[in-house]
Amino acid sequence: MFGLGRLRILEAVQRLGSINAAAKELKMGYRAIWGRITASEERLGKALLVRNVGGSSGGGSQLTPFAESLMERFRTLHRTVEIESDALFENEVAARIALTEPPKKTN
Repeated sequence: MFGLGRLRILEAVQRLGSINAAAKELKMGYRAIWGRITASEERLGKALLVRNVGGSSGGGSQLTPFAESLMERFRTLHRTVEIESDALFENEVAARIALTEPPKKTN
């Protein structure tokens, strides 16, 4: 529904102002990006982009306030998961090292 890939797509659309430009930057097909965005919108039940049809003004896309909020909440959650998983890993590694190290000799 939403993960790092969707976040990168929306960040590119936000920065570049179009799905086409985002597709080029991410080296993905336009249809692939369109499909991922549409699938997320259907699962979430909310629009992520406001799409402006091309023509003389050139068209483009911009994020909805919901998409911007979703991105920020995802970033916060992702940072929390990284911090917690790093701490768990460090504790696990420290415990394993303590179990495998020979006892220290005292004089």
